[in-house]
Amino acid sequence: MDSDNNERSRSCHVVAVPFPGRGHVNPMMNFCELLVSRRDDILITFVVTEEWLGFIGSDNNPPRIRFGTIPNVIPSERVRADDIPGFIEAVLTKMEGPFERLLDGFELPVTTIVADTFLFWPVRIGNRRNIPVVSFWTMAASVFSMFHHFDLLLQNGHHPIDISERGDERVDYIPGLSPTRIADFPALLHHKNPILPRTREVLSWVPKAQYLVLASVYELEAQVIDTLKSIFSFPIYPIGPLIPYFKLGDRSSVATAADDLHYFQWLDSQPCCSVLYISFGSVASVSSAQMDEIAAGLRDSCVRFFWVARGATSRLREVCGETGLVVPWCNQLEVLSHSSIGGFWTHCGWNSTVEGLFSGLHFLTFPVGLDQVSNSKAIVEDWKTGWRVKRNQPAGAETLVTREETVGIVKRFMDSESIEVKEMKRRARKLQEICRQATGRGGSSESNINAFISDITQLPSH
Repeated sequence: MDSDNNERSRSCHVVAVPFPGRGHVNPMMNFCELLVSRRDDILITFVVTEEWLGFIGSDNNPPRIRFGTIPNVIPSERVRADDIPGFIEAVLTKMEGPFERLLDGFELPVTTIVADTFLFWPVRIGNRRNIPVVSFWTMAASVFSMFHHFDLLLQNGHHPIDISERGDERVDYIPGLSPTRIADFPALLHHKNPILPRTREVLSWVPKAQYLVLASVYELEAQVIDTLKSIFSFPIYPIGPLIPYFKLGDRSSVATAADDLHYFQWLDSQPCCSVLYISFGSVASVSSAQMDEIAAGLRDSCVRFFWVARGATSRLREVCGETGLVVPWCNQLEVLSHSSIGGFWTHCGWNSTVEGLFSGLHFLTFPVGLDQVSNSKAIVEDWKTGWRVKRNQPAGAETLVTREETVGIVKRFMDSESIEVKEMKRRARKLQEICRQATGRGGSSESNINAFISDITQLPSH
């Protein structure tokens, strides 16, 4: 009873609704944990489907974050890849009604809705109910700008486009963005795609929100963020990296199973900076033929590695041999921060990219789709902290990276005596310092989080 009374007395009830996908749910939860850690008068209701609540688990949620569920009105996460356009259409059309009914059932007035940018209906609901809405962008600010300035691609004849013919052409007319190859824009922007009209519609709702939160670090994308601030009339808060850096070092929260303890023991036994960490994300589609070539190349390279390979661990263990470890899952940031890790082969999802930056690592980039090619470009060309695995292939090429190519690039990448590698590592350490300063006392992200909290806690209840 006392807890109910305490909840009623809280001045700020935030309803958070992520897009149903691992790369969206995780940063939203990290953001919510940061909010409640700053103020004890903030209560958050984190809204997911019943299936997603099963994935997340409600046992270990932080104080003042509770879950609200809506029925499984969208295709299961386990089959979403079979029909991505159908999945997105369901998310955009089937969740609004159950979400609104959930709002109706809250005893505590809702003061703010934080909604993933790829969900437009919370903005519509918030505006109708006079509840301020925060648009929450989980990717790089540069990718937001690419989508926002899509009309410039049309005007300059860069959409639709065949990147196998014109992919190396540079776009130099998007405000705040460094010259970028067409091939390094999200694939959605290359050609006509059934998802593109819906994506443009979703982004057209952003100006109807009251705030925009970016899961980026201001100093990493200052020109782009300054440009966005000049375009939009509402406050924009870059508050990244939205990764669980505030839990680092607490192995008790991540190493509960015997397998977790095993991989930490293995890492503890490896020399400093000697292990290549490999992960292609939670939904990336890398063919089994390509995975086998990589596995054979790793085996032949004799380079130590730690490979997170969901769903294919047994087969890859057989191919890889004894030089490294293949696991189905790990606490990525905790592993990346381990002293034995000396490099990161990544699909370049934004969350993985910023975790690598925060850990001071240099990258082998292996983008598969979505925003990953754009993040790869930032790593290789803007920050100069990585190499493309497919750097010798023409734009748009879909050829396999062979085991021989894997051997060559992995051995060069992990050669700590190489002048080029030493320079990449030096730049990586500098970016690590930038990320850590941003989240530290008086840093840009810390200041923006505090300013954001100040804004939303002064709003009247509805």
